[in-house]
Amino acid sequence: MQTADPALSPPRPRPSDAPDPVSRRWHRPLVVTAVGMFALVLVSAFGLLFDDRTILGESVWLKTLKFGFSFGAYLLTLAWLIAHLTRARRFGWLTGTLFAAISAVEVGVIALAAALGTFSHFNTSTDPVNEVVQAVFKYGIPVMFVVNVAMAVMVLFQRIGDRSVTTTVRWGLLMSTLGMVAAVFIVSVGGQGDRTLVDANGRSVELNAGHGVGDLDGHGMFLTNWSLTGGDMRVSHFVGLHGIQVFIAAAIVLVALAGRYAWLRDERVRAGLIRWFAIGYLGVFLTVAWQAVRGQSVAAPDGVTLAALAASFAIAFVGIAVTTRRAWTTPDGRRSASV
Repeated sequence: MQTADPALSPPRPRPSDAPDPVSRRWHRPLVVTAVGMFALVLVSAFGLLFDDRTILGESVWLKTLKFGFSFGAYLLTLAWLIAHLTRARRFGWLTGTLFAAISAVEVGVIALAAALGTFSHFNTSTDPVNEVVQAVFKYGIPVMFVVNVAMAVMVLFQRIGDRSVTTTVRWGLLMSTLGMVAAVFIVSVGGQGDRTLVDANGRSVELNAGHGVGDLDGHGMFLTNWSLTGGDMRVSHFVGLHGIQVFIAAAIVLVALAGRYAWLRDERVRAGLIRWFAIGYLGVFLTVAWQAVRGQSVAAPDGVTLAALAASFAIAFVGIAVTTRRAWTTPDGRRSASV
């Protein structure tokens, strides 16, 4: 009798002293979905080159390119994380599979709207296809948020690798959860109400709500399209969601430097540096979210916003400096000979 491929099934519990190669494999459904996302990025890139249809002055394929890349990067991060869980691995496998499925559907309907040359988000038309798109957003996004929170809580009760890796993952999942919260608040705080716009097919489409706050004239930044004249909640959403990748990159840099600087070989030191870096990053996230709510463009910060950003950087710098100083010195106050 032929047995099922173990990589397609949740990992089975094993004795703590036995090797568990399955649990160390990257989560296959997440990896496969991520590959699909990057394939969509490639298709969107060709669309940018050869499809001249536009919505609000930008290619209909620009949104799918951004969403495909963003989701692809996040899905690969989760695939790596689930492979390194030490507890609740079956639950982690199931939540990862659910997250992959929802992500595929969410980005799939965005790509469908792009292919049809019409709006995906905030579209209130009664077209049957759009009703499906909006139903996916309405029911899929809350489930995705709950699954992400469940993963974050699960990680709080276990260590993944050494202390620095665990700190990186915990703070990263916290930031990604806050980034999703910012996405939810896009609708509640956005100042854009009912309005009629024209899609790529020249049809008038009724939209409701939006991501902009304040005095908006439609001008946006290159590629991101973040507003240059008013607040834009997409900024905090982006900063929060991709915090985990930023923290992982910082952790990789610290490990690379540990080969040259002996004081960085202590996992407690690296964990402390990541923690203070993450605290400063959290301050930046809160600042850009507050800036958007006040209807201020990320490209035109006022004195209060600059002061809040400076405070975030200062707190992180002081914490990192103190942690570094302690790592450099021996208990009697002398500089360590291993620096």
